[in-house]
Amino acid sequence: MRFVLHAVWVVVLTLLTQIGGVAWICSVAISRRLPDRRLVMASVFVAVYAAMSFGAAGIAPAFGCMPLPCLDTGQSQLAMQSPLYCALNRHYVSKPAFNAAKQLAADMARRFPGTLTQTLDGSFPFLDDFPLLPHLSHHDGNKLDIAFYYGDPSTGEYLRGKTRSPIGYWGFERPERGADLPCTGRSDILTGRWDMGWFQIFNSVVVLDRPRTRAALEWLVGQDRGRSAGVTKVFIEPHLANSLGVTSDILRFQGCRAARHDDHIHFQVSG
Repeated sequence: MRFVLHAVWVVVLTLLTQIGGVAWICSVAISRRLPDRRLVMASVFVAVYAAMSFGAAGIAPAFGCMPLPCLDTGQSQLAMQSPLYCALNRHYVSKPAFNAAKQLAADMARRFPGTLTQTLDGSFPFLDDFPLLPHLSHHDGNKLDIAFYYGDPSTGEYLRGKTRSPIGYWGFERPERGADLPCTGRSDILTGRWDMGWFQIFNSVVVLDRPRTRAALEWLVGQDRGRSAGVTKVFIEPHLANSLGVTSDILRFQGCRAARHDDHIHFQVSG
């Protein structure tokens, strides 16, 4: 039974963080003959996992993956929306995707001084085709999610580093009356298109900063901007693209079985 429990932890930690399963095996081996085994093993796991995560950040660039900035220094143009993504090793992208994100953030800060562009899930540091659940396509470093930009509901003033959802996802924008809703009436059993009603109590009361979100979307699909940086496809819900007034042949609907994209922008670059 103990072996089965350890095996379950290895699988779960590997799926969540890629390297967590190896860290768990190491912690079990190190703490095997020590007293107070459970407490020691937990401490050893945290230490080993932290060391492996820091090591991954240094090694991954040699394999073509770059770690995105984890923290906002106050002067940053680009940072992860939450340190949680870095703790789970989900903040890695290919060099082309990294460069595209940096260029987008720089252009946003130039057009709207003080703007922070926040990134969400990228990929794991090692091994192409390793799944990044619950995503269907974040497995090669060439895909990255960008958080929307938000403002104060009373004044409309931009709120730096603020998102509706505490994790950047699942703070959905409501469609306008008569909007294009291609998935209306569907009830797929196997789907990632969750409404996450139970999660909404955790969300903040903010409004979409439409000028900034529109500008980011326009940059990503722009011929002499995002496309010149290698962007080949952008996902966002049709009702939101229409509401923001952005059209492009690389602006796509992800389909009715994939996650909703009216809480973030997904872009990808050519491999």
